[in-house]
Amino acid sequence: MTTSFSETLRTATWADHESAESEGYLSALMAGRLSEHDYGEMVAQHYFAYTALDGVSRALADHPVAGRFVFPELYREPALERDLATVYGSGWRERITPSKSTRTLVARIQQVADWPAGYVAHHYTRYLGDLSGGQFIRMELQKIYGYAKGGGVDFYLFDELGSLPRFKTEYRSRLDELGTGLGERERQRMIGEVKLAYQLNTEVLGDLAHLARAAA
Repeated sequence: MTTSFSETLRTATWADHESAESEGYLSALMAGRLSEHDYGEMVAQHYFAYTALDGVSRALADHPVAGRFVFPELYREPALERDLATVYGSGWRERITPSKSTRTLVARIQQVADWPAGYVAHHYTRYLGDLSGGQFIRMELQKIYGYAKGGGVDFYLFDELGSLPRFKTEYRSRLDELGTGLGERERQRMIGEVKLAYQLNTEVLGDLAHLARAAA
């Protein structure tokens, strides 16, 4: 039986995924050991990363390959703006800055804008995680900080998608179609980009952990 590309991609990058999930910052956040400000720092870094990712998505909406992975319902900027306003107040824009690792991640997202498989690699890394483990993170953050719908954890709410399992199944189907159209060398290159995306996102979490320790 032939393994689907989505499954090949998941298996080949699982260790990188696990490394990102085990980062100390997330462990401390889920254990309720971080202040609301410490949490806000992650929301801020997400804002810069998703502004870049959603910007590339809009630019590629009509692309015959990359456009298959552009879903306006996924755009996170408005939700992140509500979350930042909840955490920091109306002056949130003056209070946030991208970390060095976030700037590196943003630069890479923008660099792959002319490489469809590379764009999909970063889109897949972020959004499939948000739609899966991100839902557990949302529920824990609601318990820890008392957030409700309307600001605080709206980043993790995807009401416009309807059934998340059904959407993820469709997304993986599109990955399989993409993989079928790619040669083996390009498939391996895309897998490498997913690994890099996990590494860059893990480095963002590492910077957040340093900030949290410094604040403590």
